[in-house]
Amino acid sequence: MMTEDRYTAILEALKEKKSMTVAEFTEITGASESTIRRDLIALDDMGKIKRFHGGAKAIEHEYITNEAPVSAKAQLNVEEKSAIAKYAATMINDEDFIFIDAGTSTELMIDYIGETNATFVTNGIAHAKRLLKKNLRTYMIGGLVKPITEAIIGAEAVNSMKKFNFTKCFLGTNGIHMDYGFTTVDVEEAMVKMEAVNRSYASIVLADSSKFDKVTAVTFAAIEKACIITDRLVNDKYIDATVVKEVLR
Repeated sequence: MMTEDRYTAILEALKEKKSMTVAEFTEITGASESTIRRDLIALDDMGKIKRFHGGAKAIEHEYITNEAPVSAKAQLNVEEKSAIAKYAATMINDEDFIFIDAGTSTELMIDYIGETNATFVTNGIAHAKRLLKKNLRTYMIGGLVKPITEAIIGAEAVNSMKKFNFTKCFLGTNGIHMDYGFTTVDVEEAMVKMEAVNRSYASIVLADSSKFDKVTAVTFAAIEKACIITDRLVNDKYIDATVVKEVLR
């Protein structure tokens, strides 16, 4: 078996069994133990697996380094996002003072908000427009505009939030992980999300199932700091970590 074929066999086997010994790898590949050990060292160096004495285990998260434009993200998992957004809108009470984060799921949520006396604060340009079209009382924070997400971010945005105390915040996320919490790819965007969590009585993250077990550059909240609304969980371990609502299960 060629080297690349062994790599593929090792990775496919770990997807199923999660953790295996050198002896088990030799059985499925037909390679010697010394060859398998070299393969495991190479795959560990590439960040594909986690090697331990006598074997290897699968890496339990995917690290994401880039971010798609908001126009592209809006086309992904539309049915799931719509169901999540519809449920999130039911959590709004008449006298709430709410922060709505920039993001495709949170933007969809606005379509389902009915007539209410709640007040809304947002850092999303498109979000502010949608809120105004529904004649909802709306504030927009000031700061740096991030073109790829159409969000207001950075230190100035955080400063403009410091006078507010929210009953609830609704946030998007790029990744959710048991150890790394809720993450995003941008430091300045993370600052706004972090401030929203810190200034809210209740924090709710809207995330379809593709976001779980993924990690991006910056953690903006620990897993227990926010409730999650999702379509369905792939791994029930998150139920033990925080409050999770599955809207399509």
